Amino acid sequence: MIPKHTVLLVEDEVEPAEMLANFLEMNGYNVLLVHDGKKALETIESRAGDIHLAVLDIMVPHVDGKEICRVIRKHPVLKDIPVIFLTAKDREIDEIEGLELGADDYISKPASLKLVKAHIESLLRRQQPQNSKWIQHNDLLLDVNGKDLYYKENRIDLTSTEYALVELFFQNPKRVYSRQEILEHIGGEDKFVFDRTVDVHIKNLRLKLGEASDLIKTFRGIGYGMNRDLLPA
Repeated sequence: MIPKHTVLLVEDEVEPAEMLANFLEMNGYNVLLVHDGKKALETIESRAGDIHLAVLDIMVPHVDGKEICRVIRKHPVLKDIPVIFLTAKDREIDEIEGLELGADDYISKPASLKLVKAHIESLLRRQQPQNSKWIQHNDLLLDVNGKDLYYKENRIDLTSTEYALVELFFQNPKRVYSRQEILEHIGGEDKFVFDRTVDVHIKNLRLKLGEASDLIKTFRGIGYGMNRDLLPA
């Protein structure tokens, strides 16, 4: 089965927004619908790895669509996704400004549901396949192919061993690993590694994770794994 694309829809007019969201869902899309800019930024942080395209109204409360677009274009995960401005501001200068901010398309209201859907489909067809596989746990984002870890958009400088630990835990968040299992994962051909080596690597990793260090939990007498109490249900 082809995975569904997920659209972030930011629109403060509730009825038109729900009509568009329902129409897109009926046509095979997942929709993350929010009605103000603050909630949009929260959704970007919590669901960045899921979003394939954004449809933004410019005039939304708290944080306007232009600023949301700027945030998307600077975000390590979302910087290349298509962005559509859907707005009642229909002057040429507004359209030019929107495109200069990094939007890919600009649709003036009122617009039919079918027209918006056609623009979304066109942009997604033109979108290059994503080379990166992202795994997100809370504010941490792991780029599996790029071998990078980000905390709130900031890249964390990891050694290859620290990255291997993060990838092991992120890909199996419900599993607890013994020190011996971790050694086998990080040791490779090196025969001269010891249980204490794991503890040192975990300590260094936690230091680099900073505020997010509690996500790696010590299971006394067993080993290490993700702190399931801090993960979404």
